[in-house]
Parts: sequence; structure tokens; C-alpha cells
Amino acid sequence: MEQCFLGDRVLLEDDYLGPATLCVDGDGVITSVTRGRVTPPEGAKVTDFGPLLVMPGLVDSHVHVNEPGRTAWEGFDSATRAAAAGGITTIVDMPLNSIPPTTTPANLEAKLAAAAGQCHVDVAFWGGVVPDNSTCLRPLLAAGLPGFKCFLIHSGVDEFPHVTADQVETALQQLQGTGAVLLFHAEVDVGASPPGGDPRHYSTFLASRPRKMENEAIKIVIEKCQKYGVRCHIVHLSSSDALDMIRECKATGAPLTVETCNHYATTCGYLTFQSAEVPDCATQYKCCPPIRETENREALWAAVQSGLVDMVVSDHSPCTLDLKQPGVMDFMEAWGGIASVQFDLPVFWTEASRRGLSLHDVSRLMSASTARLAGLGRRKGALRVGLDADMVVWDPEEEWTIAEGDIIFKNKISPYLARQVRGRVHRTILRGSEIFGSGQLTSPPAGQKLLLGPKRDEVPAEAGEDNSTAIEPQTSQ
Repeated sequence: MEQCFLGDRVLLEDDYLGPATLCVDGDGVITSVTRGRVTPPEGAKVTDFGPLLVMPGLVDSHVHVNEPGRTAWEGFDSATRAAAAGGITTIVDMPLNSIPPTTTPANLEAKLAAAAGQCHVDVAFWGGVVPDNSTCLRPLLAAGLPGFKCFLIHSGVDEFPHVTADQVETALQQLQGTGAVLLFHAEVDVGASPPGGDPRHYSTFLASRPRKMENEAIKIVIEKCQKYGVRCHIVHLSSSDALDMIRECKATGAPLTVETCNHYATTCGYLTFQSAEVPDCATQYKCCPPIRETENREALWAAVQSGLVDMVVSDHSPCTLDLKQPGVMDFMEAWGGIASVQFDLPVFWTEASRRGLSLHDVSRLMSASTARLAGLGRRKGALRVGLDADMVVWDPEEEWTIAEGDIIFKNKISPYLARQVRGRVHRTILRGSEIFGSGQLTSPPAGQKLLLGPKRDEVPAEAGEDNSTAIEPQTSQ
């Protein structure tokens, strides 16, 4: 049955925000977009969102689901429920910290089997580059993955070892001409002496991960990106010292993109996430690379505002309570990861609106750019004819305080607890069907496993171009 969605505030391309009518076919694909309210076709099912804001569903391209193998940390059911509650209609799962990691075709099959029947939003998958799996990269691309992630330092889990600069070169040689992207956790060991301070103090942990670790790693990434012309992406940028060399690299036309995360750049409830405010043993703030100083945060914000930073993601990396124990465990011992996927939109909008970013900026940073990174730009990231009818329907003016009872992801540990935020999600629409509304999930799992089509060699690899291919989705049934 054809559906039509109407609203007074619908965010479309070309900076349009106003009344609009979207018609959707039985497969959940947008068939028409009309600026203004128009009379729907006879017999169409009509949904009127009234004064609520309608935007493209968010695409979070950096989520650690951890299933199979570490489902006590998180799983497809809980992670995608939380995503749906946050207006996220697509996530891209990282190749770790699941067991096995997504580094071989057989391991990918285990991942897809684990996801079956559990996904409340659409899910795509990154592969991993580890020592000695270079011969698996092309088969994983053929299986439908958009790209791979690697570490230049210990990943935190032994089953996903980091790679050397030479192994990065081997991987990039395999990826040349494919249109695939290689994601980098950009930190390297710089031989710094172990910090001698009190491990309960955040300053001790911060001293153990100096900016130099990121800066030196990003130099390596830039050199390899320029040498091989393969799309390279820096995940969770934390060090503002690297911004000048990133700017210079992009100016050459090299296909480099960069993301940062809410926890590196945001303020919530008028309290700043910066190293000086983190209390002793407040391990809910620990992540790698670390949250840094005030001036660093301000420089990251300037890079987000200027467009030098391409996107903002959650890096949702949860764990069980025994690995964090906020208020008890020290920073050097605790797991390094922040859980936040459900709160991406209000957390970012709270500060972005204060700094003058527009709703179109938010959609670009959290939907369009992330969709393109993952090869989904011809299906996700905008309200456009031919794309999926994925929408987040929300009130950007509503203020509320995040409470533990609001949290849907599995382990209720987050630095955003008790933070006042601006913007509340009222409804989430996935391919034309409501999956979240009135504060709860409203449908059984309807997400698809998104795998790219076979014509990857026809995809342009230049920076800024839409790298997406046709997608052959597998339903998660």
C-alpha cells in the first residue's frame, strides 16, 4: 500500500526546512518528495507529523555490537533497540570486540548468523585488517563489506592484533581500485615512560595517551593515503594538533575523511566534557584516545563547524559493570570505551545549536556523510526519491535529563547520565514503518543486513564523491 507522510517542518536537501509531503511505495522507498502540503493520492495511508521536525534517519557508522562472543557487553537486539530509540535507522558494526572478529569470510558468516532476527534497525558491517589476513580482504569485499578497520596500537583485545606500517601497505595494495575504505584507529606507541601518578586521577590516564601518539599515527595514515590513493578514514579524532596536517592533506585531493565523537567535543547540561572536570575513578569517561583539554575541545569544534571534520559518530563501546566500576576502579585498569548510541542526537544538538550549527549541518554530519562513508549513499542519508523512507521525528526544542531508566542499551553505564539535553526523539521510521514511538519500540525486529552489490570496481574513490554501490540487502529473518 502506498503511504504518504506530511509535516510542517521537514528537512530536505538544498537547505529546505518547511512543509513537505513524501510518498512511499510498499517496499519503503520514497517515490515522491513535494515541498508543501499536498493532497495524498486516493487510498494512500496518511501519517501527519504536524509541527514535529522530520529529518533523515541517522546513520551511525561506528558502533561496537560485540555479538557473537561478548554478548554480555552488548548484542544486536539491545544495540539496535537503543539505536531506534535515538532516531538512528542504520548502524555499521565494528569488526571487534566480537569473538570471532570480522576478519575472514567464515567469521563474517558467524556475524551474520548472530544478527539474524535480532535487528531493529538496518545494519551494515566493517571488516578488520589484522596481521596475515590480507588474502581475505578481497573475498570480504565480494561478500558485501564496504571497508575495513585496523589498529596501529594494541586494540584492547588480543584476538584483534594491531598492524605494522608494512602490513598497512599490504592491505592498501589489496584495496587499490576497489572503492573500499580503510579505517584507522590512529594511535602509535611513541615509547613514552609509564605515568607515575595516582591511577585514580584522570590526569594520570591522560598522560599515558599523549597527543603525540595520535599525531604520529595520523602522519602515517596521510603518507599511505597519498601514496596509494585508497580511501582512508581516521576514526574518533581526539587530538586537535593533527588538524593542520589533515587540512593540508585534504587540500591535495587525497581521499581522506575524519570523524570525531560527541564525547570529545560536546558540552551537556552546560558542563563540559574536558579532562579537568573528570572526578577520581569516574571511569565512565575513559576512552581511547582520551577526552582532552578545553582548548583541544574548542579546536575540534571549529573543525566540525568548518567542515574539516566530516562526521560525528558515537563510537558506542560498552562493557559490563565489572570492567568499569565507576567510582571504584582506577583509570589505568578500567575498560576504555563510552556507551552512548541512544543519545547521539540530543547530545550533539544541545551543543551544536548553542554554537550556531543548523539542523542541515546535523543531518550532514550524522546522516549523509556517515552513509557515504559506509557505501550507503544511494540508499540512506537523505529524504530523496529512490532512497529508503528512513526518518527521525523529533522536537529539537524539548529539554530533558537523561536518567538510568531511559537507557535501552544493555549495560547502564554512560557519562551522559543526569545530563540535561535539548531535543527528544518522538518517532523513528524505518523504510516507511514506525519502529519507535511514544517512548517504546513499536514493532518486532524489521532491520536488514546491508551488503554492497558486486560492482565495486565501478565506484569512484575520489574524496567527497558518493562511493555507494547498489545494495543487495539480506533481511534479518
